[in-house]
Amino acid sequence: MSGAIGGAMSDAVGAIGGTGATAAAGVRSLVSVLLVTRDGAATLGETLAAIRAQRTELPFEVVAIDSGSTDGTLALLARGADRLLEVPPGEFNHGTTRNAGIAACRGELVALLVQDALPAADDWLASLTAPLLADPRLAGTCARQLPRPGASAVTRHYLARWAAAAAEPRTMEVRDARAWSALSPAERLALCTFDDVCSCLRRSVWERFPFRPTPIAEDVEWAREVLLAGWRLAYTPRARVVHSHERSARHELRRTRAIHRRLGTLFGLRTIPAARHLLRACATTVPLHARLAWRQPAGLPRALALAVAWPLGQYLGGRAAARDLAADREPAAAPDAAAAPDAAAAQDRAATHDPAATRHPAPARDRPPAAPGER
Repeated sequence: MSGAIGGAMSDAVGAIGGTGATAAAGVRSLVSVLLVTRDGAATLGETLAAIRAQRTELPFEVVAIDSGSTDGTLALLARGADRLLEVPPGEFNHGTTRNAGIAACRGELVALLVQDALPAADDWLASLTAPLLADPRLAGTCARQLPRPGASAVTRHYLARWAAAAAEPRTMEVRDARAWSALSPAERLALCTFDDVCSCLRRSVWERFPFRPTPIAEDVEWAREVLLAGWRLAYTPRARVVHSHERSARHELRRTRAIHRRLGTLFGLRTIPAARHLLRACATTVPLHARLAWRQPAGLPRALALAVAWPLGQYLGGRAAARDLAADREPAAAPDAAAAPDAAAAQDRAATHDPAATRHPAPARDRPPAAPGER
Protein backbone atom coordinates (compact mmCIF):
# COMPACT_ATOMS: atom_id res chain seq x y z
CA MET A 1 0.00 0.00 0.00
CA SER A 2 1.46 3.33 -0.98
CA GLY A 3 2.08 5.99 1.60
CA ALA A 4 -0.11 8.38 -0.36
CA ILE A 5 -3.09 6.09 0.10
CA GLY A 6 -2.31 4.36 3.32
CA GLY A 7 -0.90 7.15 5.46
CA ALA A 8 0.23 6.03 8.89
CA MET A 9 -1.48 2.66 8.84
CA SER A 10 -0.64 -0.80 10.07
CA ASP A 11 -1.90 -4.22 9.05
CA ALA A 12 -2.84 -5.17 12.59
CA VAL A 13 -4.17 -8.63 11.79
CA GLY A 14 -3.07 -11.00 9.06
CA ALA A 15 -5.40 -13.17 7.01
CA ILE A 16 -7.65 -14.89 9.52
CA GLY A 17 -9.50 -17.00 7.01
CA GLY A 18 -13.14 -16.32 7.83
CA THR A 19 -15.93 -18.40 6.35
CA GLY A 20 -16.26 -16.21 3.28
CA ALA A 21 -12.63 -15.62 2.32
CA THR A 22 -10.54 -18.34 0.75
CA ALA A 23 -9.30 -16.76 -2.47
CA ALA A 24 -5.67 -15.72 -2.85
CA ALA A 25 -4.59 -12.12 -3.31
CA GLY A 26 -5.42 -10.73 -6.72
CA VAL A 27 -8.25 -13.17 -7.51
CA ARG A 28 -10.94 -11.05 -9.15
CA SER A 29 -13.79 -13.49 -8.53
CA LEU A 30 -13.56 -12.53 -4.87
CA VAL A 31 -15.94 -9.98 -3.31
CA SER A 32 -14.56 -7.81 -0.51
CA VAL A 33 -16.66 -6.31 2.28
CA LEU A 34 -15.00 -3.22 3.79
CA LEU A 35 -16.13 -2.08 7.24
CA VAL A 36 -15.23 1.44 8.40
CA THR A 37 -15.23 1.51 12.20
CA ARG A 38 -14.65 3.48 15.34
CA ASP A 39 -16.01 2.54 18.78
CA GLY A 40 -18.76 0.41 17.31
CA ALA A 41 -18.75 -2.50 19.74
CA ALA A 42 -22.42 -1.98 20.64
CA THR A 43 -23.62 -2.99 17.17
CA LEU A 44 -20.58 -4.47 15.43
CA GLY A 45 -20.97 -8.04 16.66
CA GLU A 46 -24.42 -8.33 15.13
CA THR A 47 -23.22 -6.76 11.88
CA LEU A 48 -20.27 -9.15 11.59
CA ALA A 49 -22.53 -12.14 12.21
CA ALA A 50 -24.95 -10.96 9.53
CA ILE A 51 -22.10 -10.58 7.04
CA ARG A 52 -20.78 -14.06 7.73
CA ALA A 53 -24.29 -15.50 7.27
CA GLN A 54 -24.53 -14.26 3.66
CA ARG A 55 -25.48 -16.75 0.95
CA THR A 56 -23.58 -15.93 -2.23
CA GLU A 57 -22.04 -17.90 -5.06
CA LEU A 58 -18.82 -15.88 -4.98
CA PRO A 59 -16.38 -16.20 -2.08
CA PHE A 60 -15.97 -13.05 0.01
CA GLU A 61 -13.57 -11.57 2.50
CA VAL A 62 -14.15 -9.10 5.32
CA VAL A 63 -11.67 -6.23 5.70
CA ALA A 64 -11.97 -3.53 8.37
CA ILE A 65 -10.31 -0.16 8.79
CA ASP A 66 -10.52 1.39 12.25
CA SER A 67 -9.63 4.89 13.42
CA GLY A 68 -8.87 4.72 17.12
CA SER A 69 -11.44 2.46 18.78
CA THR A 70 -11.11 1.99 22.55
CA ASP A 71 -14.35 0.13 23.36
CA GLY A 72 -13.61 -3.47 22.32
CA THR A 73 -14.18 -2.95 18.59
CA LEU A 74 -10.65 -4.11 17.75
CA ALA A 75 -11.13 -7.38 19.63
CA LEU A 76 -14.37 -8.04 17.73
CA LEU A 77 -12.65 -7.34 14.43
CA ALA A 78 -9.68 -9.55 15.31
CA ARG A 79 -12.12 -12.45 15.57
CA GLY A 80 -14.55 -11.50 12.82
CA ALA A 81 -12.54 -9.85 10.02
CA ASP A 82 -10.03 -11.39 7.67
CA ARG A 83 -7.80 -8.32 7.83
CA LEU A 84 -7.76 -5.30 10.09
CA LEU A 85 -6.10 -1.99 9.30
CA GLU A 86 -5.72 0.93 11.66
CA VAL A 87 -5.40 4.65 10.95
CA PRO A 88 -4.68 7.25 13.67
CA PRO A 89 -7.82 9.19 14.61
CA GLY A 90 -6.25 12.48 13.58
CA GLU A 91 -5.65 11.17 10.06
CA PHE A 92 -9.21 10.00 9.46
CA ASN A 93 -10.82 11.39 6.31
CA HIS A 94 -14.04 10.18 4.71
CA GLY A 95 -12.38 9.92 1.31
CA THR A 96 -8.78 8.86 1.86
CA THR A 97 -9.53 6.45 4.70
CA ARG A 98 -11.91 4.57 2.45
CA ASN A 99 -9.27 4.60 -0.28
CA ALA A 100 -6.81 2.96 2.10
CA GLY A 101 -9.33 0.29 2.99
CA ILE A 102 -10.22 -0.44 -0.63
CA ALA A 103 -6.54 -0.64 -1.54
CA ALA A 104 -6.17 -3.42 1.03
CA CYS A 105 -9.09 -5.38 -0.43
CA ARG A 106 -8.53 -8.17 -2.94
CA GLY A 107 -11.84 -8.35 -4.74
CA GLU A 108 -12.89 -6.73 -8.00
CA LEU A 109 -16.15 -5.79 -6.25
CA VAL A 110 -15.83 -3.98 -2.92
CA ALA A 111 -18.88 -3.54 -0.69
CA LEU A 112 -18.59 -0.55 1.66
CA LEU A 113 -20.47 -0.79 4.94
CA VAL A 114 -20.51 1.35 8.06
CA GLN A 115 -20.41 -0.47 11.36
CA ASP A 116 -24.02 0.24 12.37
CA ALA A 117 -25.64 -0.72 9.05
CA LEU A 118 -27.03 -4.21 9.64
CA PRO A 119 -27.67 -6.45 6.61
CA ALA A 120 -31.37 -7.26 6.82
CA ALA A 121 -31.26 -10.68 5.12
CA ASP A 122 -28.83 -13.38 4.05
CA ASP A 123 -29.13 -12.34 0.39
CA TRP A 124 -27.94 -8.78 1.04
CA LEU A 125 -24.50 -9.22 -0.51
CA ALA A 126 -25.74 -11.23 -3.49
CA SER A 127 -28.40 -8.59 -4.20
CA LEU A 128 -25.89 -5.75 -3.88
CA THR A 129 -23.40 -7.29 -6.29
CA ALA A 130 -25.81 -8.83 -8.84
CA PRO A 131 -26.30 -5.65 -10.95
CA LEU A 132 -22.54 -5.15 -11.20
CA LEU A 133 -22.06 -8.73 -12.39
CA ALA A 134 -24.81 -8.30 -14.96
CA ASP A 135 -23.92 -4.84 -16.35
CA PRO A 136 -20.26 -3.98 -17.05
CA ARG A 137 -21.25 -0.32 -17.48
CA LEU A 138 -22.10 0.03 -13.79
CA ALA A 139 -19.49 1.63 -11.55
CA GLY A 140 -21.38 1.01 -8.32
CA THR A 141 -24.58 0.11 -6.51
CA CYS A 142 -26.11 1.26 -3.23
CA ALA A 143 -28.61 -0.41 -0.92
CA ARG A 144 -31.95 0.44 0.64
CA GLN A 145 -31.93 1.72 4.23
CA LEU A 146 -34.61 0.72 6.73
CA PRO A 147 -35.23 2.35 10.14
CA ARG A 148 -34.24 0.58 13.32
CA PRO A 149 -37.11 -0.96 15.30
CA GLY A 150 -36.86 1.73 17.97
CA ALA A 151 -36.59 4.67 15.56
CA SER A 152 -38.61 7.75 16.48
CA ALA A 153 -41.57 8.95 14.45
CA VAL A 154 -39.54 11.91 13.19
CA THR A 155 -36.76 9.63 11.98
CA ARG A 156 -39.23 7.30 10.25
CA HIS A 157 -41.00 10.22 8.60
CA TYR A 158 -37.89 11.58 6.93
CA LEU A 159 -36.31 8.23 6.14
CA ALA A 160 -39.46 7.19 4.29
CA ARG A 161 -38.94 10.17 1.98
CA TRP A 162 -35.24 9.57 1.43
CA ALA A 163 -34.05 8.31 -1.95
CA ALA A 164 -32.07 5.50 -0.32
CA ALA A 165 -35.23 4.14 1.29
CA ALA A 166 -37.38 3.90 -1.84
CA ALA A 167 -38.88 0.57 -2.86
CA GLU A 168 -38.25 0.95 -6.59
CA PRO A 169 -34.86 0.36 -8.23
CA ARG A 170 -33.32 3.02 -10.45
CA THR A 171 -30.29 3.51 -12.64
CA MET A 172 -28.48 6.85 -12.92
CA GLU A 173 -26.48 8.01 -15.91
CA VAL A 174 -25.52 11.20 -17.73
CA ARG A 175 -26.15 11.05 -21.48
CA ASP A 176 -23.76 13.85 -22.36
CA ALA A 177 -22.32 17.16 -21.17
CA ARG A 178 -25.23 19.11 -22.64
CA ALA A 179 -27.74 17.06 -20.64
CA TRP A 180 -25.77 17.68 -17.44
CA SER A 181 -25.52 21.42 -18.11
CA ALA A 182 -29.29 21.61 -18.53
CA LEU A 183 -29.95 20.26 -15.02
CA SER A 184 -30.67 22.47 -12.03
CA PRO A 185 -28.47 22.08 -8.90
CA ALA A 186 -31.20 20.05 -7.20
CA GLU A 187 -31.57 17.80 -10.24
CA ARG A 188 -27.83 17.22 -10.35
CA LEU A 189 -27.85 16.18 -6.70
CA ALA A 190 -30.78 13.84 -7.34
CA LEU A 191 -28.85 12.20 -10.16
CA CYS A 192 -25.74 11.81 -8.00
CA THR A 193 -27.52 10.49 -4.91
CA PHE A 194 -25.30 7.56 -3.96
CA ASP A 195 -24.89 6.50 -0.34
CA ASP A 196 -21.93 4.50 0.93
CA VAL A 197 -23.59 3.75 4.23
CA CYS A 198 -23.97 0.59 2.14
CA SER A 199 -22.65 0.50 -1.40
CA CYS A 200 -20.56 -1.62 -3.74
CA LEU A 201 -17.87 -0.31 -6.10
CA ARG A 202 -16.20 -1.84 -9.09
CA ARG A 203 -12.55 -1.78 -8.11
CA SER A 204 -11.28 -1.15 -11.64
CA VAL A 205 -13.37 2.03 -11.76
CA TRP A 206 -12.21 3.09 -8.29
CA GLU A 207 -8.60 2.70 -9.42
CA ARG A 208 -9.28 5.37 -12.04
CA PHE A 209 -11.51 7.47 -9.79
CA PRO A 210 -10.56 7.07 -6.12
CA PHE A 211 -12.39 9.07 -3.49
CA ARG A 212 -11.10 12.59 -3.11
CA PRO A 213 -9.93 13.91 0.27
CA THR A 214 -13.01 15.45 1.86
CA PRO A 215 -14.46 16.00 5.33
CA ILE A 216 -17.89 14.72 4.24
CA ALA A 217 -20.11 13.75 1.25
CA GLU A 218 -17.41 11.68 -0.42
CA ASP A 219 -20.06 9.42 -1.95
CA VAL A 220 -21.98 12.03 -3.95
CA GLU A 221 -18.72 13.62 -5.10
CA TRP A 222 -17.50 10.23 -6.36
CA ALA A 223 -20.86 9.62 -8.02
CA ARG A 224 -20.65 12.93 -9.87
CA GLU A 225 -17.17 12.11 -11.13
CA VAL A 226 -17.93 8.63 -12.44
CA LEU A 227 -21.24 9.66 -14.00
CA LEU A 228 -19.59 12.50 -15.87
CA ALA A 229 -16.96 10.01 -17.07
CA GLY A 230 -19.71 7.94 -18.71
CA TRP A 231 -20.31 5.24 -16.09
CA ARG A 232 -23.69 4.29 -14.62
CA LEU A 233 -24.83 3.81 -11.00
CA ALA A 234 -27.71 1.72 -9.65
CA TYR A 235 -29.88 1.90 -6.56
CA THR A 236 -30.68 -1.69 -5.57
CA PRO A 237 -33.50 -1.92 -3.00
CA ARG A 238 -33.38 -5.73 -2.83
CA ALA A 239 -30.16 -5.23 -0.88
CA ARG A 240 -31.40 -3.91 2.46
CA VAL A 241 -29.67 -2.69 5.60
CA VAL A 242 -31.15 -1.51 8.89
CA HIS A 243 -29.66 1.90 9.57
CA SER A 244 -30.98 5.02 11.31
CA HIS A 245 -29.85 7.40 14.06
CA GLU A 246 -31.31 9.33 16.97
CA ARG A 247 -28.61 11.96 17.26
CA SER A 248 -28.85 15.17 19.24
CA ALA A 249 -30.07 18.38 17.63
CA ARG A 250 -26.66 19.94 18.23
CA HIS A 251 -24.95 17.12 16.32
CA GLU A 252 -27.47 17.31 13.49
CA LEU A 253 -27.01 21.07 13.19
CA ARG A 254 -23.24 20.71 12.78
CA ARG A 255 -23.58 17.81 10.40
CA THR A 256 -26.30 19.37 8.24
CA ARG A 257 -24.30 22.57 7.96
CA ALA A 258 -21.20 20.63 6.88
CA ILE A 259 -23.10 18.59 4.31
CA HIS A 260 -24.92 21.54 2.77
CA ARG A 261 -21.70 23.49 2.62
CA ARG A 262 -20.25 20.62 0.59
CA LEU A 263 -23.35 20.25 -1.60
CA GLY A 264 -23.28 23.96 -2.29
CA THR A 265 -19.67 23.66 -3.46
CA LEU A 266 -20.29 20.54 -5.57
CA PHE A 267 -23.63 21.45 -7.14
CA GLY A 268 -24.34 25.08 -6.35
CA LEU A 269 -27.28 23.90 -4.23
CA ARG A 270 -28.92 26.22 -1.71
CA THR A 271 -32.11 24.72 -0.32
CA ILE A 272 -32.73 27.68 2.02
CA PRO A 273 -31.10 30.70 0.41
CA ALA A 274 -32.36 33.53 2.61
CA ALA A 275 -33.37 34.24 6.20
CA ARG A 276 -37.02 34.65 5.23
CA HIS A 277 -37.01 31.13 3.78
CA LEU A 278 -35.49 29.86 7.02
CA LEU A 279 -38.27 31.44 9.08
CA ARG A 280 -40.94 29.97 6.82
CA ALA A 281 -39.30 26.57 6.94
CA CYS A 282 -39.21 26.55 10.74
CA ALA A 283 -42.82 27.71 10.87
CA THR A 284 -43.72 24.56 8.97
CA THR A 285 -41.35 22.01 10.52
CA VAL A 286 -42.08 22.91 14.15
CA PRO A 287 -45.81 21.98 14.02
CA LEU A 288 -45.00 18.99 11.80
CA HIS A 289 -42.53 17.61 14.34
CA ALA A 290 -44.94 18.32 17.18
CA ARG A 291 -47.60 16.21 15.44
CA LEU A 292 -45.12 13.41 14.74
CA ALA A 293 -43.83 13.27 18.32
CA TRP A 294 -47.02 13.73 20.31
CA ARG A 295 -47.37 9.99 21.02
CA GLN A 296 -43.85 9.98 22.51
CA PRO A 297 -43.78 12.96 24.91
CA ALA A 298 -40.25 12.16 26.10
CA GLY A 299 -38.99 12.75 22.58
CA LEU A 300 -40.85 16.01 22.01
CA PRO A 301 -38.02 18.39 23.05
CA ARG A 302 -35.58 16.73 20.65
CA ALA A 303 -38.17 16.67 17.86
CA LEU A 304 -38.81 20.41 18.24
CA ALA A 305 -35.09 21.15 18.40
CA LEU A 306 -34.56 19.21 15.18
CA ALA A 307 -37.33 21.21 13.53
CA VAL A 308 -35.03 24.22 13.86
CA ALA A 309 -31.63 22.53 13.60
CA TRP A 310 -32.17 20.93 10.20
CA PRO A 311 -33.39 24.05 8.34
CA LEU A 312 -30.82 26.20 10.15
CA GLY A 313 -28.01 23.82 9.16
CA GLN A 314 -29.11 23.98 5.52
CA TYR A 315 -29.21 27.76 5.60
CA LEU A 316 -25.80 28.14 7.27
CA GLY A 317 -24.19 25.50 5.06
CA GLY A 318 -25.49 27.08 1.87
CA ARG A 319 -24.30 30.50 2.99
CA ALA A 320 -20.83 29.15 3.79
CA ALA A 321 -20.65 27.46 0.38
CA ALA A 322 -21.57 30.72 -1.34
CA ARG A 323 -18.71 32.44 0.47
CA ASP A 324 -16.34 29.62 -0.51
CA LEU A 325 -17.32 29.87 -4.16
CA ALA A 326 -16.97 33.65 -4.12
CA ALA A 327 -13.48 33.33 -2.64
CA ASP A 328 -12.53 30.83 -5.35
CA ARG A 329 -13.57 33.33 -8.02
CA GLU A 330 -11.28 35.96 -6.45
CA PRO A 331 -7.82 34.33 -6.23
CA ALA A 332 -6.16 37.58 -5.22
CA ALA A 333 -8.40 38.03 -2.21
CA ALA A 334 -7.27 37.12 1.29
CA PRO A 335 -8.07 33.53 2.31
CA ASP A 336 -11.57 33.18 3.67
CA ALA A 337 -11.68 31.53 7.08
CA ALA A 338 -14.92 29.83 6.06
CA ALA A 339 -13.03 27.89 3.39
CA ALA A 340 -11.30 25.73 5.99
CA PRO A 341 -12.94 22.32 6.55
CA ASP A 342 -15.38 22.25 9.46
CA ALA A 343 -13.67 20.76 12.49
CA ALA A 344 -16.93 19.07 13.43
CA ALA A 345 -17.21 17.49 10.00
CA ALA A 346 -13.61 16.30 10.05
CA GLN A 347 -14.27 14.54 13.35
CA ASP A 348 -17.55 13.03 12.15
CA ARG A 349 -16.66 9.39 11.84
CA ALA A 350 -17.61 7.06 9.05
CA ALA A 351 -18.46 4.65 11.83
CA THR A 352 -21.78 6.45 12.09
CA HIS A 353 -21.67 7.94 8.64
CA ASP A 354 -25.06 9.23 7.56
CA PRO A 355 -24.82 11.73 4.74
CA ALA A 356 -28.60 11.76 4.77
CA ALA A 357 -28.85 15.04 6.64
CA THR A 358 -30.17 16.35 3.34
CA ARG A 359 -33.21 14.16 3.74
CA HIS A 360 -34.52 16.92 6.02
CA PRO A 361 -35.14 19.77 3.56
CA ALA A 362 -37.30 22.75 4.27
CA PRO A 363 -40.88 22.42 3.00
CA ALA A 364 -41.04 22.69 -0.78
CA ARG A 365 -43.35 25.68 -0.83
CA ASP A 366 -40.85 27.67 1.25
CA ARG A 367 -37.80 27.16 -0.93
CA PRO A 368 -36.73 26.51 -4.50
CA PRO A 369 -37.97 23.16 -5.91
CA ALA A 370 -36.03 20.22 -4.48
CA ALA A 371 -35.03 17.07 -6.29
CA PRO A 372 -36.64 13.78 -5.19
CA GLY A 373 -33.24 12.51 -4.10
CA GLU A 374 -32.40 15.44 -1.85
CA ARG A 375 -30.99 14.13 1.38
